[in-house]
Amino acid sequence: MTTKIAITLPDSKESELALRGQQALEAWLSTRQGSQRITLMGENEESHTLELPTSAMQMLAEILRELAAGNAVQVVPVHAELTTQEAANILNVSRPHLVKLLEAGRISFHKIGRHRRILFSDLMAYKNKREHESLDIMQALTDEAQDLGMY
Repeated sequence: MTTKIAITLPDSKESELALRGQQALEAWLSTRQGSQRITLMGENEESHTLELPTSAMQMLAEILRELAAGNAVQVVPVHAELTTQEAANILNVSRPHLVKLLEAGRISFHKIGRHRRILFSDLMAYKNKREHESLDIMQALTDEAQDLGMY
């Protein structure tokens, strides 16, 4: 099941607020363990207290960090199934290129009718593997350049 969410980039005010919030939240979390209680304040000073797991608060800090950097953020459950276009967007490749990767067996997928679906966890495994391979190649090139005195 796929949920469509409009993704927009934060404006400068939102990025600034996100930065301040991220810094304050990380400072708070660095001295706490277990669950966290936060209080939400409405415009008319009404408040509502929530108790959240620390992992959720850490995820919020990560989201705020990305917003502060001017990036759009989308939260995707690990068990989510993605369309080929959504998966291509995450990898920053074209949909036809992604389909070639699927058909070559580089990324696991299944079909629902005529439509291919990719588990988010499988896509991220491929992405992490690709990033590690890229880093290994860059390290090999760096080592070779140093051996040849080309640094």
